[in-house]
Amino acid sequence: MPVMFGKFDRKKRFDTLARLYSDDLFRFGVWLCGDRTLADDLVQETFIRAWKALDSLKDVSAAKSWLITILRREYARTFERKVPPLVNIDDVIGLEQPDESPEQRLEKAHFRERIMQLEPKYREPLMLQTLMGMAISEIAESLELTESAVMTRVFRARAQLKERQQKEDRLESRATHE
Repeated sequence: MPVMFGKFDRKKRFDTLARLYSDDLFRFGVWLCGDRTLADDLVQETFIRAWKALDSLKDVSAAKSWLITILRREYARTFERKVPPLVNIDDVIGLEQPDESPEQRLEKAHFRERIMQLEPKYREPLMLQTLMGMAISEIAESLELTESAVMTRVFRARAQLKERQQKEDRLESRATHE
């Protein structure tokens, strides 16, 4: 049975969660749906549901993955009604740095393209780890998978990216030698 807190304590706990995780939830929402407005709505709905279920959060250290799970479920509800457009990863990850060379920007763009070519079951855990900085245990909880399944998917995603990079390097090398 969850521990009951007074109204003030509950509001204070909720405000702390919202302050700590709203930016991360928004970034993940944008990545997930590719639409900043929809991501904003998803975050709002996530916090509404989190407020209602706050007493069920027993372990504060699991709050981030708890909120991510709520956001994913909210997105699934939206997805049942609407087919979202493709995600533009440039809106989410590694915006251009002023001191980057054109070659570095091009390399980043190619890397983003390779990430987006991954199957969602590999792409999502990798993005949660790299973009959100989530631990394997948090990702497992959020995606409702075992930790070993998450580790396998992240490993395979990285292996696929490495293989694609090596293939591109070989093709580039052949082109320069011809």
